[in-house]
Amino acid sequence: MTEKLKTIAIFGCSFSSIFRQSLCPAFNTAAEEFNVILVYIHSLGKIGNKNAQYGDYEFDLIEYIDLDQFDGIIFDGEGYNVDGMAEKVIQKLRGAKCPVISMSSHVDGFYNIDFDESQGIRTLIEHMINVHHLTKIGFMSGYLSHPDAQMRLKEFRTVMTEHGFPEDGAGMFEGDFWFHKGEEAADYFLSQPERPEAIVCANDYMAISLITALKKRGIKVPEDIAVSGFDGTIEGQEFLPHITSATRERLDIARTCIQELLNLSEGKENDLNLHIIPTPIFTHSCGCVPLDYQTEAENINRIYEINRSFTYNLYDAESSILKLNTVEDLNDLADVFEETAINFGDFNAFFLMLHIDPNGKVSSDSDYSRPSGKFTPAIWIDKNNEYDRSPLTFNCSSILPDSITCKRHSIYIMSVHCSERMFGYAAIEMADSDIFKEFYNMWLLNIATTLENLLKNDRIKKLIGSLENLSIKDVLTGMLNRRGFDERSREAILSIEGKSKVCAMVIDMDGLKRINDYYGHHEGDRAIKTAADIISRCCDSGEIAGRAGGDEFYIFAPEYSEEKLQRFTERLSDMCYSYNGYSKKPYSVELSWGAYIVDTDCTGRLEDFLKISDSRMYEQKKAKRSNRQ
Repeated sequence: MTEKLKTIAIFGCSFSSIFRQSLCPAFNTAAEEFNVILVYIHSLGKIGNKNAQYGDYEFDLIEYIDLDQFDGIIFDGEGYNVDGMAEKVIQKLRGAKCPVISMSSHVDGFYNIDFDESQGIRTLIEHMINVHHLTKIGFMSGYLSHPDAQMRLKEFRTVMTEHGFPEDGAGMFEGDFWFHKGEEAADYFLSQPERPEAIVCANDYMAISLITALKKRGIKVPEDIAVSGFDGTIEGQEFLPHITSATRERLDIARTCIQELLNLSEGKENDLNLHIIPTPIFTHSCGCVPLDYQTEAENINRIYEINRSFTYNLYDAESSILKLNTVEDLNDLADVFEETAINFGDFNAFFLMLHIDPNGKVSSDSDYSRPSGKFTPAIWIDKNNEYDRSPLTFNCSSILPDSITCKRHSIYIMSVHCSERMFGYAAIEMADSDIFKEFYNMWLLNIATTLENLLKNDRIKKLIGSLENLSIKDVLTGMLNRRGFDERSREAILSIEGKSKVCAMVIDMDGLKRINDYYGHHEGDRAIKTAADIISRCCDSGEIAGRAGGDEFYIFAPEYSEEKLQRFTERLSDMCYSYNGYSKKPYSVELSWGAYIVDTDCTGRLEDFLKISDSRMYEQKKAKRSNRQ
């Protein structure tokens, strides 16, 4: 019997963003080495600079995830960019029975991998002092309300003081951890009484923006001013000159996390509180490595290729948005995705799981009531036939389909929701170790918008149907009203091909005025509803019945016969007799009717047929009065 593979979950945010996209490939490589299944519970978080609302709703899915299905959990708190979200996830993970490792921030009660970023900053500053023999060193901080900025500035001041330099060196400028402050920073440093020989930036993005601004002002890097960054980003190593920086070796971190979780799951206790020192990258921007123009030319060609690919993918995204706009049901949605989902990388499997309520209604149905904790596949793409499709529903204790082949895989789980409700989640297995491109996030957002449109359209259709129903239905009896009866009957007449025998009937209650006078109008209404119910139960041969008003009812019957009419009137009499026998009412429900059977074509006039039936009904009613006398 094949041993079941261990499953490790990674909770994090913004995995596909430009500054975090190398994380998942490292973990996928390590998972391959240890032969474990990875499940990324991926949050998209804040969209743009201001739209945090999307991220607020993502926790709705995390609340439903049963942690008992995992053998170990990794918490990556660094990427959460919506206030309070990381704290919510931590609180959720405190309920896990399996071991939990926090890999980017210290969390009390978890096993922790702590990064000694202070030592990384110290290494870069002392490199400028000890290797390049520079003494006038400035510092570009992140925004000082951020704890990382506070820590990195504190270490800069400590190192400068230890070496006998002013605490703020050749000047300290508060940046933004992004690209927007480079111009201001360049003006600030160049305006100092003594121009800095080197500037240490608290991350690579600010270093890139600063170097760009210095170039505009005729300052060469590193010849005039050496510059370093921090974090070791991909952009920092593609920018010219390449940024001297310090990086976390993500593959080593991934191997450490997975190895320790496997040890802990096997009962090997460990007081895990590792300190990892970022690895320095000494390259062009401090003058350690000269530019290799042949290598850089190849890098430029590769970047051009990436830009071309991005442009084509953008066209595909625009096309898919237009196609999603034509989707009218879930089958259309599945077809559009399978046909056009090509712009975010190759994938082996994709599943869109929608919430169902206790009555089995899917979350895109306007009649959906509340989540049941169960999900049903709305899109199922399994290119290699590796997953078990037999279950009709999946629940929170097993959010992934079972693997038929028992192969190792990495799957990304993301919430699919809009402002009104959380529809469910998407699960994707990429074909290689890389994470999907940002266009996948765009797909999920558009799918969520499409589901919300289906929900609203369904609600509108049902509202229109309800209004139409009200316009043709009698409120008291639930039968067709006069308008509804006329419309249905005329439709039946217009559909006649050639000649056909039809029947029109008029039915009237006997003695309704007496019931109203002696027992009240509420009892009269009950009698009318009883008569309507009896008439409706007799209509089992295609008859169209309606309440014309008061105590009068109309019937039109296409393709009729004398035999059908006789059966109808006999049942009408029998049902009235039966009701009067068991109802215990102080009055009887009795009906008079008149009928007219005629051969007609599509030009027949309903009014003429009813007029004849009405006169025959009054003849019967008059005959009843004569018999009573």
